[in-house]
Amino acid sequence: MPISGRSHIRIARPSRDLAAAERFWAGGLGLKVVYRAEGGDAPGEHSLLMLGRPDADWHLELVHEASRPVEPRPTEEDLLVIYLDGDVPDELVGRLVEHGGTRVRSPNPYWNEWGVTVADPDGYRLVLCKRGWSNA
Repeated sequence: MPISGRSHIRIARPSRDLAAAERFWAGGLGLKVVYRAEGGDAPGEHSLLMLGRPDADWHLELVHEASRPVEPRPTEEDLLVIYLDGDVPDELVGRLVEHGGTRVRSPNPYWNEWGVTVADPDGYRLVLCKRGWSNA
């Protein structure tokens, strides 16, 4: 089968402001910029920011097209969950907020009990879960 547990996953989203998104995801969470492309103002040209970790089988792609921006439309259930398998460090949550995030409560009590939810500058939600994936 061509899809395996090691298949790379790209999570792609529009962004209003790639600089603000980079502050949150790189400066706040600690992801690395794995690729960047600066687009122009002509139709079809877009700027691209990919963030991840060198050892991960996934990355986050954020796109902005100046000539035809797509407004992000996240719901409170659009989540990127990272399982920490341990307590969520207060200093990490503080750094995310300092870098443009907003701590929010989840409508799902599970995430409030087992983690911390922070909205990024575009409104997409990151959940830092203190459980490990195997016992989630």
